[in-house]
Amino acid sequence: MITDPTDVFEAHRPMLIGVAYRMLGRAADAEDVVQEAWLRWSAEDRGEVREPRAFLVRITTRLAIDRLRQAQSRRESYVGPWLPEPIVTDFGPAVPDTAERALLADTVSLALLVVLEALSPLERAVFVLREAFGFPFAEIAATLDRSEAAVRQLAGRARRHVDEGRPRYDVDPVQRRDLTERFLAAASGGDLEGLLALLAPDARLVGDAGGKAKTPRRIIESADKIGRFLVAIAQGAAEDTSLRFAEVNGGPALVTLVDGTVDAVFQIDIRDGLIACVYILRNPDKVQGLALD
Repeated sequence: MITDPTDVFEAHRPMLIGVAYRMLGRAADAEDVVQEAWLRWSAEDRGEVREPRAFLVRITTRLAIDRLRQAQSRRESYVGPWLPEPIVTDFGPAVPDTAERALLADTVSLALLVVLEALSPLERAVFVLREAFGFPFAEIAATLDRSEAAVRQLAGRARRHVDEGRPRYDVDPVQRRDLTERFLAAASGGDLEGLLALLAPDARLVGDAGGKAKTPRRIIESADKIGRFLVAIAQGAAEDTSLRFAEVNGGPALVTLVDGTVDAVFQIDIRDGLIACVYILRNPDKVQGLALD
């Protein structure tokens, strides 16, 4: 049994980071929240704490809710579409079960995190704790200082919003990797016909640069417009641009580097065997900290 306060906290850190990131969509903000949770934990009279995990999750969740409320007001003035900060996902041997890996990957996907932005902070907290980590309603109620009945209502509303905003499509990981590779070949080669064969007719492209790099400031809709935009990007690429794959937010992504520095992250969503959405992240504040091997 772990008794040292630092060891106890470190044993729970990965879960706390996971909760905070899914709440906030920013790795740096998640780290800040967990650091503040550590400061409160280290100052706490731990003789009164019977369940360290529950105590730490409660602190982290409440801090994340407060920060999310502040962030939502700032995002109203954000330049262009807002996307979550991408993270490299490697769940490692600590998560050997395929079903559990799939769940964890799904709950950090860009598509889901975008939908979660429409939830209230309390709805988002309930959804994250329940859907990503399987916390019982009674424990979530204690975490949020709400009744269990109120938490169940929040969970129901959150699930309905998510289902309406992001219909689920089961995509085989091998198919997703294959389609991502074909997308890379067509996009990097400026192959318009190849891109049109991969894109759904009603596909969307969402770019996030925060006004600090070139991306569309509005969502592009239709395969033809997206294809022509991607061809233009390929034609204007810098000579020292290199490409590589990475596992980002639970799925394969194309990362472009300019002179060895991450410049952009491309990821796709698939529906019925075609690309339904292309995400492009170019805000240097988000992509340049991506932890590539």
